[in-house]
Amino acid sequence: MRRTLVIFSQVYVPDPAAMSEHLAHVATEMVRRGWRVIVFTSARGYADASLKFPSRETIDGVEVRRLPLSSFGKRSMLLRAAAGMSFMLQCALRGVFVRNLGALLVTTAPLAAYAALVVSVVRRVPLKSWVLDINPDQLIALGWMRADGIPARVLEWLNGLVLRRAADVIVLDHFMAERLSAKVEGPLAVHIVPPWPLEEQLEPVDQATNPFRAEHGLEDRFVFLYSGNHGLTTPVSTLVDAAIELQDRDRPFFLFIGGGFGKADVEKAVATHGGRNIRSLPHQPLERIKYSLTAADVHVVTMADEVVGIIHPSKIYVAMAVGRPVLAIAPRPSPLAELIDRHRIGWWVPHGDVDATVAAIEEILATDPAELAEMGRRARRTVTEHFARDVMPARVADVVAHSRVAPALSPRNAESD
Repeated sequence: MRRTLVIFSQVYVPDPAAMSEHLAHVATEMVRRGWRVIVFTSARGYADASLKFPSRETIDGVEVRRLPLSSFGKRSMLLRAAAGMSFMLQCALRGVFVRNLGALLVTTAPLAAYAALVVSVVRRVPLKSWVLDINPDQLIALGWMRADGIPARVLEWLNGLVLRRAADVIVLDHFMAERLSAKVEGPLAVHIVPPWPLEEQLEPVDQATNPFRAEHGLEDRFVFLYSGNHGLTTPVSTLVDAAIELQDRDRPFFLFIGGGFGKADVEKAVATHGGRNIRSLPHQPLERIKYSLTAADVHVVTMADEVVGIIHPSKIYVAMAVGRPVLAIAPRPSPLAELIDRHRIGWWVPHGDVDATVAAIEEILATDPAELAEMGRRARRTVTEHFARDVMPARVADVVAHSRVAPALSPRNAESD
């Protein structure tokens, strides 16, 4: 009989979260390889609890089973913790009774990982941990939890149990591998598999025929675009301050698309300075994304200093997929700075240094358009050759399908795709 892979995740398609899409790609690949795949997920949207999904359905051969009382939205940490606890208990109870269980896959959510830990021990099956961000490290870095507090210490202890039990751990970069390896004594089987662009129709669009530029009066402007979540881990304040410094220049234009905590900085700048060279727009509909993303001459991607090794800046792959150079506002060393340097696709400045950001923007404006176009082509080639959607999910699936414990690898020498 077919072996069964069980996945625990509070989000799964069609819930509009990046994690759900990545999981679906891997789950579908496992089905293609002959596995039966069951996903236990939430019956409601993770960010928007008003979204309600069928309790059972099959998507691309994947059996999706949605559990009640597993998401109350993101209005408060208390509600999120309650939903996570409910989800964890339901996963543990259901998981132990799955027939022909061959492996367990769990992603970032800590409570789901604890359910997988219990099922793995009871059923004596391999546990595969796919780490997309690290907590409580992220909560501590953002100042939402004390490192020496009891909640953080309990979570660290539980996470150590999961890591020691895991047959394989998949991370997004070597910074994350180093951080996780430091949390446990002894070897850790680490595999580095970077993420991949998710949008179906990401492709370069000629500026002259892009309807988005015409609609927003950007035909004669040089557009610096920040698109996505304006979060605490991806701050936009340095770029906003640089835009204000350049407000008397006719050519540069700064477009911010998306939402989040940092959106207030953008809205304040527009209200205070009249929006002459700054515009704020909400998230764009899916059918317009390829036009909004390609309206940029240069994409801006940011990363807070405190979160290197905790999160991975996935936005850069979207910018690369549409063939645009990148201005990274981030620490060095960091995944962003390494991608910029290794593939020669843009510029790097430190977060908080407005003068350096303004100088970089001036340099970009003075760069030969042919050189900018070549940077964009290199970025596009890099994505198609190294981070392709038709290749990367298979590399995650290779780790998941591998039934024995992988040999121990040091973080710097971890298996890297």
